[in-house]
Amino acid sequence: MKSFIGRCFLPQIILSAVCLVITGFSASAQSQYADSIFRPEIKSVEFYNSRKQGTFPIITLGSAEKVTLAFDNLLGGSNDYSYTIEHCDANWNSSNLSTTDYLKNYSDDHITGFSYSVGTIQKYTHYQLKLPNENIAPKIPGNYILKVYQDGDPSKLVLTRKLYVLSPKIMINAEVVPSDDNSTRQSNQKVNFTLNYGALRIQNPSAELRTLIMQNRRPETGIWNTQPTYINGPLLTFNDVTQNDFPGGNEFRHFDTRTFKLNSDRILRILKDTANDVIMLTDPDLSRPDYSFTFDQDGNFYILNQDGTDPRIDADYAHMFFTLSTDRSANSGTPYIVGLFNNYKLDDNSRLHMDPNTGKFATLQFLKQGVYDYAYVWVDKNGNVVPGALEGNHFETENTYQLLVYYRPAGSRWEELIGSRELTTAKKQ
Repeated sequence: MKSFIGRCFLPQIILSAVCLVITGFSASAQSQYADSIFRPEIKSVEFYNSRKQGTFPIITLGSAEKVTLAFDNLLGGSNDYSYTIEHCDANWNSSNLSTTDYLKNYSDDHITGFSYSVGTIQKYTHYQLKLPNENIAPKIPGNYILKVYQDGDPSKLVLTRKLYVLSPKIMINAEVVPSDDNSTRQSNQKVNFTLNYGALRIQNPSAELRTLIMQNRRPETGIWNTQPTYINGPLLTFNDVTQNDFPGGNEFRHFDTRTFKLNSDRILRILKDTANDVIMLTDPDLSRPDYSFTFDQDGNFYILNQDGTDPRIDADYAHMFFTLSTDRSANSGTPYIVGLFNNYKLDDNSRLHMDPNTGKFATLQFLKQGVYDYAYVWVDKNGNVVPGALEGNHFETENTYQLLVYYRPAGSRWEELIGSRELTTAKKQ
C-alpha cells in the first residue's frame, strides 16, 4: 500500500535491505505534556527563540522576545488549526490553574499564517506562529506546554511543544569538569554550579528550589538537584563528587541535504524520479576508546535549501536510507536513530531493523532538506538504554548543558522558572 509519504524505495546498490513504510501512526504513546506529534502528516516541527533558528525555546517574561513554531502538513490544502498554552510544573504536570491566572487576553486562538510549497516534488502546506502575540501571552513565569489542535477541538491534538518562560531572580555560575570518579574520568563530564538567590526570600532552599540539568536539551537524561553540598547565606554550592556526572557521549553524526544536485559528506548516492531518494554511507559502530573531534550542532537540525530562496516552502523532502554496521546482535537489543529532529524518541518510527542477508541494521526516514545531527541509541532486550553502546563516551566531547532553576515557595499554587544558564564545553580547533 502506498503511504502519504510516497513510494518505498529499495536501492539497487543494496542487494538486501529493510524497507519501512509509514502507513500508520500511534498517538496513544504520545504525551500531551511532552514534545509530541499526534498526526503522521505533520513533519519538520521547529520551535525556537525567534532571535535565531534552532535555539532553546525560552523567553523572558515581559520582554520583546518571542518563540517561533513552524511545521508542515504533507497532505497539503488548508486546515483549521487552533492553539493554546497551559502552565505546568517543573515535571511537566498541569499546574491546574485557571487560564485567567496565567494567560493575558484570550485562552486560545487560530493559526492564520500558512503558505503552500513551491516547486517541490512533495507537496505540503507550511504553518508558522509566533508567541507571545496580542491574543495569547503568558502572565506568570514557568513551564508552558503549547498545544495545537484541529477544528477548534482540544481533543484533536496535532502537536505539542515545551515552552520556557523565565523571570530571572537568581544568579547561576557553572562549569564542566572531568568526572571525579577515576573509573569514569575518561568518559564522563561533571557539572558543578552555584546559585546565589540574593534578596529572594527563601526559607528552605532544599524544598523551595530545584535545578534541572540537561545535556543537549535531552530531558530523559536530565539530572535534578535539590540538596546543596554547601550553604553559605544566599550562596548554594552543588559540587558533590557523586552529583551531575554525565556520560560524555560522542560528537553527533551529521548529514547535509541543502542541495540534491551533488553528494555531500556521508551521502553515497542521490536519486531523483517521482521522489527524492538519498542513500547514506553505512554508519560504523563508534564505541571505540579513541576520541576524534568532528564539528557538530549538539544534536540540532536546521531546515535549509541551498538551491531555493525560502526553505520554509521550497525545501523538498527525501527518503533518507540509513544503515548501521555493528557486531551487536538483533537478539540482544535494538538500535534507534535519534536527534532533535525526532525529539530523541525511541519508537517505531526511529527503530532500525536487521537485514539478515547483510547483517546490518537499516531505517528509512522521510526528512526535509537541511543540515541534521543524529546519533544511534542501543536498547537492550530488557528495554534498558545502554549509554554509549554505539557511539562511545568521551570526556573530550563538546556538549551543551542547560540549567533551569525552579522556585515554589511554601503556599504557592504554581512553580516559577527563575533562572536559566546554557553552558557549552570548549570547542576544539
